[in-house]
Amino acid sequence: QVQLVESGGGLVQAGGSLRLSCAASGRTFSNYVMGWFRQAPGKEREFVAGMRWNSRSTYPEDSVKGRFTVFRENANNTVYLQMNSLKPEDTAVYYCATGPVPFGTTRSTQFAYWGQGTQVTVSS
Repeated sequence: QVQLVESGGGLVQAGGSLRLSCAASGRTFSNYVMGWFRQAPGKEREFVAGMRWNSRSTYPEDSVKGRFTVFRENANNTVYLQMNSLKPEDTAVYYCATGPVPFGTTRSTQFAYWGQGTQVTVSS
């Protein structure tokens, strides 16, 4: 029902910034929650930040609060993850996901639709 495509990853030095994009298409995603997740080598996939698509209400994970911001613009169906003050421990493949889940959901298994991911590497 929903297709998601991430972009914007790359290599950045510690302290730098990146903006990730997630382009959405398909049916009924405007009523869904959008989630950003990341997975580093050897680690489980972890929640980064979430947003209800229609209201733009957000709930970031504590470790990125104040550094990462989830937002979308009115002109398109793209959700962004603005990442500032990046740290080497932020290095991971970043995924966007969505689904008809309650606001505040952080478990990756609850999200039905996923993008393919984009690599973010932060050098020290």
